[in-house]
Amino acid sequence: MKLNKYIMAAALACGALTAGAQNTLSGYFLDDYDYRYQMNPALGNDRNFVSMPALGNVNVAVQGSLHLSSVIYSLNGRTVLFTNPGISAAEVMSNVSDRNKLSSNIKLNILSGGFKAWGGYNTVSINAVANVGATVPGSFFSLAKEGVSNRTYDITDMDASGMGYAEIALGHSRDIKQVPGLRVGASLKFLVGIAGIEADFRKAHLTLGEDSWTALTNADIYANVSGFQYDHKYNEDNKREYVSGANLDGDGSIGPNGFGMALDLGAEYKWSDFRFSAAVIDLGFISFGKTMHASTQGDRTIDTDAYTFNADDDAPNSFSNEWKRLRNNLNDLYQLTDMGDIGSRTRALGATLNLGVDYTLPVYNKLHFGLLSSTRIAGKYTWTQFRLSANVKPVKCFSADANIAVGSYGFAFGWLLNFHTPGFNLFLGMDRTLGKVTKQFAPLNSNAAVNLGINFPF
Repeated sequence: MKLNKYIMAAALACGALTAGAQNTLSGYFLDDYDYRYQMNPALGNDRNFVSMPALGNVNVAVQGSLHLSSVIYSLNGRTVLFTNPGISAAEVMSNVSDRNKLSSNIKLNILSGGFKAWGGYNTVSINAVANVGATVPGSFFSLAKEGVSNRTYDITDMDASGMGYAEIALGHSRDIKQVPGLRVGASLKFLVGIAGIEADFRKAHLTLGEDSWTALTNADIYANVSGFQYDHKYNEDNKREYVSGANLDGDGSIGPNGFGMALDLGAEYKWSDFRFSAAVIDLGFISFGKTMHASTQGDRTIDTDAYTFNADDDAPNSFSNEWKRLRNNLNDLYQLTDMGDIGSRTRALGATLNLGVDYTLPVYNKLHFGLLSSTRIAGKYTWTQFRLSANVKPVKCFSADANIAVGSYGFAFGWLLNFHTPGFNLFLGMDRTLGKVTKQFAPLNSNAAVNLGINFPF
């Protein structure tokens, strides 16, 4: 099964279609939301429960500082890409920044359960998880949009990272009798790595000439996928073979390719009408057994006369025609060397730090307000968010949350509705809501995060 290397990276990203938090942060303070322990293992439940297989807790999210409206436009009633000649370069570049962050993830609960025993609350979860992050420099959009209006381009620090894995998590939380008001918890996770990719395109200085072009590049790709192999082309000018794409052996099936462990730690302290909490989630790693590496091996200069630019607009090799051809063959730009299988490679998951404070109104204890700070620590894909929420439980069978958030990906409005009758629980919410409310504060915001689940309390 053949894949262009850039399409391969995009396919892994979309296949992992996952953002930032793997669990809905809107539920952090919500009463009777069974999965609070996945954001802080100290937050135990008041009841036992078992999830509906595959539908107990579904989290799907995508977010970024580069929004859909930055790349897709409306022109004379038609929907077009930013590369359409009818959309000016000035308009496109005004909608992108120097560094554009994109993040996406999915967490799908296969089966979960929680029960009281051994002096506390215990949880067992089996989940499928995928995370993707990317940064795209504004100069890349300039390269794709401006064409011959600019002869020199400097694309620096374009990268992407994705990882998919399965986890089995065992958790326990309990009150500390020696310290009244204090509750602690921990969760141990056993991980099976399925696929991972890390692409770091550090440098591409591109100079266009009328009869040739020159590129100074520096890049590395690490692929941790069973059956993954690079395809090759031969450069007649430089007399060398380089990576032109990728393929998966056999039927293209992807299986386990690594193992690891992770730890969640949390605590909650109740004082008067306040609850203070702190947790670190996904503190761990996966060691992949097979790593296919492609590299420029440092800075590499590529000269080619494969593209000849003619100032005559009617010529077959006019600037416009040659530019389209060059743009469609950007996979030739870096000309990485296939370094083969370099063996095992260990990757950190990217930990999340949650800090919260919750205040219950003394005059109406069914209403309480929470402030949550969340930071995902993942190198160049790190993000931070602050979320203020109002949580209410007016009757035993219903609780709800409404919140606003601001952080690395801009403004967001979130909510969560939680129905919980004896023997049945249904919840639905969004950390980032698409619609008029969000657009009023962030017109270019097309981020979204959905959470839903069905469980059976007992």
